[in-house]
Amino acid sequence: MSAFAKIKAIQHTLSASEAKLASFTLASPSALRDMSSSQLAQTVHVSQSSVIKFAQKLGYKGYPAFKLSVIDALNKKTHQSDRLHGEITLEDDFNDMADKLLTGKINVLSETRNLNEKAAFTQAIQRLISANRILISGVGGSALVCKDLCYKLQKLGMQAQADADSHIQLAIAATLKANDVVIAISESGTTREVTRVIKEAQHHQCQVISITRYGKTPINQLADVKLYSVAESESTRLSSIHARTAQNLIIDLLFIALIQASEPGRSTLAQTNKAFHRLRNS
Repeated sequence: MSAFAKIKAIQHTLSASEAKLASFTLASPSALRDMSSSQLAQTVHVSQSSVIKFAQKLGYKGYPAFKLSVIDALNKKTHQSDRLHGEITLEDDFNDMADKLLTGKINVLSETRNLNEKAAFTQAIQRLISANRILISGVGGSALVCKDLCYKLQKLGMQAQADADSHIQLAIAATLKANDVVIAISESGTTREVTRVIKEAQHHQCQVISITRYGKTPINQLADVKLYSVAESESTRLSSIHARTAQNLIIDLLFIALIQASEPGRSTLAQTNKAFHRLRNS
């Protein structure tokens, strides 16, 4: 995972000392190349133990591992071409607006990819392939992504369900069994309706796959498998656009990985494609 992506994802949950370290790392990552943990602590005016705890909070064993991750992320960043930054304004012409929106989407997709490990996707695929029924839970903008994922899974012959009504989701969750799976999609990771669905499903020993922002959230703390999406919107107006962009990358990765892993799924998908081919030629 990218060190920068991790820091940005949990920045709103940091203590005062951790926030200083986060701000310094994001603003002056090159300075960390030659800094020991004690030198960083002195520069930022925090204790050395705060530096160690900050690194561990990000999932690293200690400061050296954190420093190497920052250097690695910095090296990758220097190879990227310069892109536009800043908010889309009323004064932007179409070309500026389009470039900024494209840049925002690319950044969100890149950060989302960097936050997710192969092992988590492998676990998610194994659970989905062995599931009898799959309930996909989400509300608001996430419900649109849920429906899209539901259609994709149904094309593979999977017994997937998704409904925008949270009461119906809860009712379905009450009928699930131990060999069923819930996929919980929430950009914030705090959606109460989705949390209730998860808890009801877990009452019946169901497995839960979460797709939420990175960090400790009520939903991913309940999940058996955690996948992460990023929505670093540059204004509230773009929030749902970036959230769906990140979430759509996750569900597309799941869909393609399922096609690769499931021979019955590939067979069912081929039958679906043939049906559409006959329709176009009828």
